[in-house]
Amino acid sequence: MKLIRKATGLALAASVVLSGYAMAETVTMLHEENKPEQQALWDTFAEEFESMNPGITIEQQYMENEQFKAKLPTLLQSDSRPNIFYSWGGGNFAARAENGLLDDVTAKSAELKDILSAGGLSAFSHDGKIYGVPYTLAQVGFWYNKALFEQAGVSGDDIQTWDDFLVAVKKLKTAGITPITLGAADKWPVHFYWTYLAMRTGGMETFNAARAGDVSWDNPDYVRAGELFAELVELDPFQPGYAAATYGDASGRFGDQVAAMHLMGDWEMTVQKDNAADKVGVPLDQLGFFSFPSVEGGKGKGSDTLGGVNGFAFAKDGGTDAAVKWMTYFLDAPQQERLAEAGVIIPVAKGAESAVKDSFRKAIAANIAAAEWHQVFWDQALGSDVGGTINDFSALLATGDATPKEAVEMLQEAWDFR
Repeated sequence: MKLIRKATGLALAASVVLSGYAMAETVTMLHEENKPEQQALWDTFAEEFESMNPGITIEQQYMENEQFKAKLPTLLQSDSRPNIFYSWGGGNFAARAENGLLDDVTAKSAELKDILSAGGLSAFSHDGKIYGVPYTLAQVGFWYNKALFEQAGVSGDDIQTWDDFLVAVKKLKTAGITPITLGAADKWPVHFYWTYLAMRTGGMETFNAARAGDVSWDNPDYVRAGELFAELVELDPFQPGYAAATYGDASGRFGDQVAAMHLMGDWEMTVQKDNAADKVGVPLDQLGFFSFPSVEGGKGKGSDTLGGVNGFAFAKDGGTDAAVKWMTYFLDAPQQERLAEAGVIIPVAKGAESAVKDSFRKAIAANIAAAEWHQVFWDQALGSDVGGTINDFSALLATGDATPKEAVEMLQEAWDFR
C-alpha cells in the first residue's frame, strides 16, 4: 500500500511539473513594419498580456518590407518559422493555406469571432476555415493639395464622376500645375487606376464571375476600364519622368507640393511628409482626400472601395492555444482603440471605430463601413502571377505601350496559366 501511495505521489508530482512546463511557452510574432509609435504600443500590449498569463512570453520580431517579402517563403518552410506572421489577404494567403503552410484555428476562434467583424475574418479564411486574423483596413483614394486646387479653381468636393475628374485635370494643367504624381516604375501604384476603373465599369458581379470562370477577364467592361484610363493618359497629367519614378519619388513630389494629386492608400497622409525634402510635406490643413470617382453607366457603385485588409496569419503548427489567446487580447477593442487614438490604424475590432480621432481616417473608416464591396488590392487578391500581370499591363497602359484590349488579353492569359 505504501508503495502504491508513493508511486501515486510521484505520478502526481510529475504531472504538476509536466503541466507547468507545458504552460511555459514563447509565442513568436513576425511584423513587416517597425514604426516607433506602433511598436511602443505593441510592446505595452505584450507586457500586459504576459503579466496576466504567467508562463507565456511574447517575442516580437521585425523585418523591413522588402526583406520580409524575400525571406518569408523560405522561413515558413523552416523549423524557425514564427507562430504568427504579418500577412495580406488574397491569393498568396489562400495558396499558403492550400499548401499546408498555415494552421487552421477555426476550432479555437470563438472569442475571435466575438470581437472581430465577419467581413474582416473572411479575408483570412479559406474554404470555411480560419487561418489568420485582420488587424487594420486601408482605402485607396485621391490625396490632393488644397492650395494648388484653389490656384486652378478646382474643388475636391465637386469631383464625383470620372468626367468631373478629367475636367479637374485639364484645369490644373491650364494653371501650369502638374495634376498628378505617379511612381510607374514600381508598377503597383499604377494598378490602382485600372483596377478601380474595372470596379466601376464591371462591378462586384463581373469580378466574382471572372474569378469563378463564368465570364472571361477579356470582357467589354474591362476593355472600357482601359479606355477610360487611356483618356487620362492622353491628357499628359503626370510629372516628367513618371515612367522611371518609384513610389517614394512620387510621394516625395506630392509632399514637396509640386503636384496636385496622388492616388494612394491612407498611409500617404504620413508617408508624404517622410518623403518630402523638408520632412514637413503638405500641412494637414492643406491636405484633402476624395474617393475614386464613379463612372457613368458603369455597373459598379461609386461607394465601392479598393484597399487592404492587412493582418496576421498562423504559421503551420503555430496556432497554439497560447498564440490564439495572445491574438485575441492583441485585437480586442481596448487595444485597437489605443492604436486608433494614436492614429496608427483603422481598427477592425467591433466598436473600436469610435476611437478614430483623425478626421481623414475617420472619413475613410466611414467610407469602408458604407461600402457594399471593399475589394482587396487585385495584385494581392488574384495571386502573385496574375497580380504581377495586372501591374505590368497597368504600367504599359500608363505609357501608351499597350492597348486596352491587349491589357485584358494579357490578364486572361495569365489567369489561364496560373
